[in-house]
Amino acid sequence: MELEFHGAGAPARTEPKTVGVSARSSRAANVLRWFTTVILFATFLGLGTAIAILGPTFQDLARNVNRNISSLSEIFVGRAFGYMSGFVLGGILFDRMNHFLLLGVSLVVTTVGLYFIPFCKTAVLLIVMMSVMGVSFSILDTGGNVLILDIWGHEGAPHMQALHFSFALGAFLAPILAKLVLGTSVSAENHTEPAFQPPATNGSSEADSSPLFGLPDDMNLLWAYASTSTYIFIVSLFLFALFFKKSSGQEKAKPSAQGYRRAEYHKTLLCLLFLFFFFYVGGEVTYGSYVFSFATTYAGMEEREAAGLNSIFWGTFAACRGLAIFFAACLQPGTMIVLSNIGSLASSLFLVLFNKSPLCLWIATSVYGASMAATFPSGVSWIEQYTTISGKSAAFILIGGALGQMAIPAVVGVVQGQYLDLPVVLYSCLGAALFTALIFPVMHKVATLPLDRQRKEDIKSKKRKALSSSPRI
Repeated sequence: MELEFHGAGAPARTEPKTVGVSARSSRAANVLRWFTTVILFATFLGLGTAIAILGPTFQDLARNVNRNISSLSEIFVGRAFGYMSGFVLGGILFDRMNHFLLLGVSLVVTTVGLYFIPFCKTAVLLIVMMSVMGVSFSILDTGGNVLILDIWGHEGAPHMQALHFSFALGAFLAPILAKLVLGTSVSAENHTEPAFQPPATNGSSEADSSPLFGLPDDMNLLWAYASTSTYIFIVSLFLFALFFKKSSGQEKAKPSAQGYRRAEYHKTLLCLLFLFFFFYVGGEVTYGSYVFSFATTYAGMEEREAAGLNSIFWGTFAACRGLAIFFAACLQPGTMIVLSNIGSLASSLFLVLFNKSPLCLWIATSVYGASMAATFPSGVSWIEQYTTISGKSAAFILIGGALGQMAIPAVVGVVQGQYLDLPVVLYSCLGAALFTALIFPVMHKVATLPLDRQRKEDIKSKKRKALSSSPRI
């Protein structure tokens, strides 16, 4: 009897310990999840800074390789091709190796590239370095989105908005760091050219015979890139620490927080979201890239006013991406996409109709930037509600955005150069907003079609049960 008593009582004595251990492990897992999320935010902050720092330092880099700005435009093409190649490579690698290790290695590649770019003395070497960095940029972009969905699942909408806000914040800080904090010591007057002019190459033999590496003419250029790369390297150390933490814990990564799901029309949804991001990112980058030139050449604004118009677009864009973190906690991703589409369509139409009114340009540009802010992260969160996004799926839909970023601004630049008296930039933004507004209802219908069919079948089955159970005379 004594043995039976102790045997029966043993589980009761060990149960509080089991509950305590379970609670502690749950708290530790939650702390690790938040810590990982913060590191991903820091990663995207560095990614935004690394990508945006090219803009304010482009003239300095052109001077560094003894080229003018127009003849160095291949640097954007090289980075874009690297970006697209990285999406393909990242989509394959993320399904085959540890995510934290891949992100850490990509950050190290970015660090090395940023350190070496100010020392490049030939245009070919500079373009190659930018292409390599484009590969690491796209791997980081793919990995950050996949990991946020993997960590938070259905609760990931606010965190996805915060991730992309970190990117926008980094892009906002880049020109401040490059020009306002460090400044420049060399005048760039000899390297400025009118907008929409065809590139004039200066294939001098001096540029071909120059050494591959050397100190830059402006040392502030070196400090701008070195400070950015140092920050990125520090963040990479935390990613490697997370990798070793996962390896020592001997935990296998789960597909996602809510389990693996595959929609009935999975591939169709991915193709539609591919087109959706193609037009959205194309419209965003086109307006952000050409609004300054449009305002000076077509709207008749002074350069200071045009710069302010450009700044207010990106300022409202970054600010509303921050506000979207809180809106995502109480609004569904689909609702946020619809509101963003309505705002971008209305503001772009307003821009086309009143394209020479300074007041209308300021108001519509602010609304357009605010409306574009939450669309991209909301699109990624929206599709995760219906189907699981793997590394290859994320890479595929992000390639759509990369193609739009490369193709639409290039076409607009060529057409605008042919028709200087037409606001081609505004027409393209209106067309992009119209396409995104039309594509999303189709996506929503395709995603909910199996649910509607199941709902109708449930209603029919309930009616049959009601009829069969009703009293008969």
